Amino acid sequence: MRRPLGYIAAAAACLLALPALAQNVTMRISHQVPTGHHLHEMLLGFQSDVKQRSNGQIDVQIFPAEQLHKAGENHPAVARGVVEAALSVNQQWGSTIPEMNVVVIPYFFSELERIKKFPGSEAAKFLEKKLEEKGVRNLAWFYITRQAIYTSQKKPILALDDFKGIKIRGFNALADTALTALGASPSAMPGPEVYNALQTGVLDAGLTDLSAAFSRRFYEVQKFGTVTPSLTVYFHMYVNPRWFAGLTPAHRQILEEAARKAEQDAVTITEKTAADALVQLREKGMTLHVHTPAEIEIWRAAMQKPVMDAFIKAAPQDGPRIIELMGKL
Repeated sequence: MRRPLGYIAAAAACLLALPALAQNVTMRISHQVPTGHHLHEMLLGFQSDVKQRSNGQIDVQIFPAEQLHKAGENHPAVARGVVEAALSVNQQWGSTIPEMNVVVIPYFFSELERIKKFPGSEAAKFLEKKLEEKGVRNLAWFYITRQAIYTSQKKPILALDDFKGIKIRGFNALADTALTALGASPSAMPGPEVYNALQTGVLDAGLTDLSAAFSRRFYEVQKFGTVTPSLTVYFHMYVNPRWFAGLTPAHRQILEEAARKAEQDAVTITEKTAADALVQLREKGMTLHVHTPAEIEIWRAAMQKPVMDAFIKAAPQDGPRIIELMGKL
């Protein structure tokens, strides 16, 4: 039976469309922070950029606030291919990749111009190789903060002696070495639990990112804050290597180009968020002291060495190498 020409044309059009449809990609991204965090803002920008570059062929789906996986589950979920992508904060790698902790050595890597040079650097590639050995492929480094705030209620923490005897929220085991050396008693605690601990007196002082002090309403339970560029933090986005390798070259290029743009945007977003938080905390009644260069040097001299020594002890083989590479930035 002969088919009408219109039928044949329609069938041909459908066949021609099949390759394009087959190229559509879903990229689910799991992360742990709430939607109000500026990291989520960065990811929304990445999502929009990928959609535009791919003409909608790559569908980036973002799952914030541990909706898909808990923070500690993200790495194995991506490595096994349960989900295509996730984000982790650098210090979450702990003893698995101790070299990832290099950025939390106090005052070692907190200058903005050096931070801008990190993505794509030899130092970043060194850490990315470590991640590959753990079964994931790094795609982007999202700079989150370099401004820490030490908060308190009874009196400000201004001199190093003010740390003696206080119970303070710790950052991680490595960074807490500096607090212990100063006579404080750091206590590891997830961010969402710190507010209640400060309110009830379980903690005398808080330590967090400047913007987090505002978003977590520290101003309701803390009167004083000392702001200092002591710790740099990255959330990094990684993907399943097999999934990524299975993409078309064009789609891989789109994701890599969007990742580079997102890394640049992260600097602008993070610096603005920190500047806004400084104003907002003061408007809420907190008395803030921002460290002068001279004060930074005093705190650096007291805090950096014990943490540096602990870092080298935790990563005796490759710790010196990553320190060398970071020093070149």
